[in-house]
Amino acid sequence: MGRLTDILGLAQQRAQSASLPYAGALTPAEALEVWQLAPGAKIVDVRTRAELDWVGRIPDAVEIEWQTYPGNRPNPNFLAQLRQQVDREALVMFICRSGARSDGAARAASEAGYAEAYNVLEGFEGDKDANGQRNHIGGWRRAGLPWSQG
Repeated sequence: MGRLTDILGLAQQRAQSASLPYAGALTPAEALEVWQLAPGAKIVDVRTRAELDWVGRIPDAVEIEWQTYPGNRPNPNFLAQLRQQVDREALVMFICRSGARSDGAARAASEAGYAEAYNVLEGFEGDKDANGQRNHIGGWRRAGLPWSQG
């Protein structure tokens, strides 16, 4: 339990220093470790169906769009779908492409009573590099964590 406590403590410190309204912020590698160590923990991938189909998926992650595709409109059913698939008592980590939409999802979940809502920094693809391309700086995939495509 020591390792889990250490990781969550670090994530909570990040949230406090950035004045985030949710429990914490995790790197992709930390998120995977928490997922493996914390009973009942969930990763919720909030990318669009198109991103999941074309870019890749995290095996066994819960998939709930934060914004719909096409059009990038807010998913009006996000919280209802979250409540259906993830217990409010669960430790829940949100991930998107780069960490921005998942920040919004973690904020909304926290407001809806998910006390252990975390954002996964860097997201699935990380930030853009000097050439405007992702998957070179940060991210779940770049870290060599489990994912599949197709």
